[in-house]
Amino acid sequence: MSKTNKIDEFVGKLQHPLKAEMEEVIKIIRQTSPDLEEDVKWGGPSFDYKEPMATFNPRVKDFVAVIFHKGELITDQSGLLEPGPKGKAYAKFHSMAEVQKHEANLQNVVKDWIKIMDA
Repeated sequence: MSKTNKIDEFVGKLQHPLKAEMEEVIKIIRQTSPDLEEDVKWGGPSFDYKEPMATFNPRVKDFVAVIFHKGELITDQSGLLEPGPKGKAYAKFHSMAEVQKHEANLQNVVKDWIKIMDA
């Protein structure tokens, strides 16, 4: 089983009010770079590039929660990321309209992470 299928299988079985939005966010992250590694860790879909980049928290039901593990390192001029504890940052999507509105911002965050890891 490929890592991509692990995420798809996990999300396929998931009962979440914003499942379609979560699937769209996963699609956007995947389209940003073919070099990302995928897995299911810490209870949700997770993306790595050289080290853990971001993990979804499917236990949050009011919005799609994406935790950027070292978000403090990422330059985000768009306001997409909210600072969190221990250097983390959160992207929160409450609707498909928000997902679509922030598609480019999310891709920029992922690209910034890749640049940081390649530096």
